Amino acid sequence: MNAQAASRPRRAAVLGTTLTAVLLAYGPSPARAQSGSADEAALFLLLPVGAQAVAMGRTMIAMPSPESAFWNPAGLAGIEQGQLVVYRGDEAVGEITALSALAPAAGLGVFGLSYELLDGGEIDETDRQGNVTGRISERNHVVTGSLGTPLLPWLDIGANLKLILIRLSCTGQCPNGSVSATGWAVDVGAQARPLGGVPLRVGAMVAHVGPDLQVVNADQADPLPSRLRLSVAYDVLDRFARDEPISLWLAAEYEDRLREPGEGRIYHLAAELVAGDTDQIVLRAGYQEGDVGQADGFAVGVGIRFERFDVHLAKNLAGTLTGETEPVQVSFGVRF
Repeated sequence: MNAQAASRPRRAAVLGTTLTAVLLAYGPSPARAQSGSADEAALFLLLPVGAQAVAMGRTMIAMPSPESAFWNPAGLAGIEQGQLVVYRGDEAVGEITALSALAPAAGLGVFGLSYELLDGGEIDETDRQGNVTGRISERNHVVTGSLGTPLLPWLDIGANLKLILIRLSCTGQCPNGSVSATGWAVDVGAQARPLGGVPLRVGAMVAHVGPDLQVVNADQADPLPSRLRLSVAYDVLDRFARDEPISLWLAAEYEDRLREPGEGRIYHLAAELVAGDTDQIVLRAGYQEGDVGQADGFAVGVGIRFERFDVHLAKNLAGTLTGETEPVQVSFGVRF
């Protein structure tokens, strides 16, 4: 059995749970009404996008990168060439495919346009006798417009505007038919180099801020998973190999819920070793740990930059929440 076939049962289980949760929005929930708070919507926005991000345990807020369009848009400000980046990853809830186009504009900054698809797979809809009556598929789409620009010589800022579409489609006969929801969100971030020639970077951002996601009506809308993220990174080799094309960045990051601070804390650590000037080899490792329902543990990765091309690979060693190991995540970029 190949890896794709082996992953189908776990995806079906996750999709079934997701479908049930979404369809509950069609009727009142006494438990939710009594609790006085709603579950967060569009949790797929928290999934890592980009092989660099996966390898670094999501420690991305202080790191400049073409992948910053999916993280802290301020990290796009220093990009000097147009780039096209394609990402492919596999999560417990489905397959992620993303595409990002970046274009510097003199005097304005770097503009980005990105598209992300989370394909949650398909499950059969059956009647009481177990006969298949239909088939339900889940597709989540996010289109993001980005801008990263220098505000001061030592300070970059950025913003994302995201359009979100969630769609559960039915082919055949399904009791609840098809379900769809649309919404929007913004990210705002900054990256600073506060100590002049000292290779210290500080990053901060708020992510996924927007109106509640409405499936049927306003009474059945849930808030987006808004997050606050703070990060710091330092090149520990700068004072020892200042004249050599090599750096070792150590980074730490704190993440928490924006609306309910202290209820979703996650701590991230990462190391990135970069060797070379124009052509580069990059080794990465990361770790994350938190008190919410995400898999804690280590990740590793490698990247190669040769002429106009970038290839990055990443592997999450922690596995998924279902207990299975993650496949390799891949990013490919070309500069023009």
